[in-house]
Amino acid sequence: MGEKGVGGDTTIGEKRMKRMILLGLLFVGLVGCGYTTTSALPPRLKTIYIGPFKNSIVYTDAANQSVYIPLLEVKARDAVVSRFQFDGNLDIVDAPQDADLILKGELIEYRRNPLRYTDHDDVEEYRVQIIMKLALVDTAHDEPVWEYNRFVGEATYFLTGSQASSEDAAVDEAAVDLARRIVETTIENW
Repeated sequence: MGEKGVGGDTTIGEKRMKRMILLGLLFVGLVGCGYTTTSALPPRLKTIYIGPFKNSIVYTDAANQSVYIPLLEVKARDAVVSRFQFDGNLDIVDAPQDADLILKGELIEYRRNPLRYTDHDDVEEYRVQIIMKLALVDTAHDEPVWEYNRFVGEATYFLTGSQASSEDAAVDEAAVDLARRIVETTIENW
């Protein structure tokens, strides 16, 4: 049973060896693919202070009608804090003097633009954008690590159909998208 048969069949030991080699190659391929869950932050950076965001938005929509979203700056900051907590690479501190990094933010624009129309020229889908001015400051050197004059978080929503949702839900999604992008920029831009 352990020898090659007439048709050139391999032995059970050879089959096992081939499987082990294939599994080994697969393992090496997966391990060496370059993906990592570690931070690109320098080891000395362990804490971040996220200051209150200033709201400097003049609210108007595409039709130049006044629109206001209560406490958007609080919603955006809360989303950023939650995302940093979820990420876990930096501990959030309550005072700037205890931080290695300070995130400063100012909401400068809110946009709601039509994306898709029905056959009767009614808006079917909107895109909302929260646009911020941001700076991440390294407290040891008292200089910005990065600065953006227009940092955007966005989401879309449908007015009708099975995917219909509200503008409020889209604003929440845009805040989460903004937070995800801020954390990724902070953790990976080194």
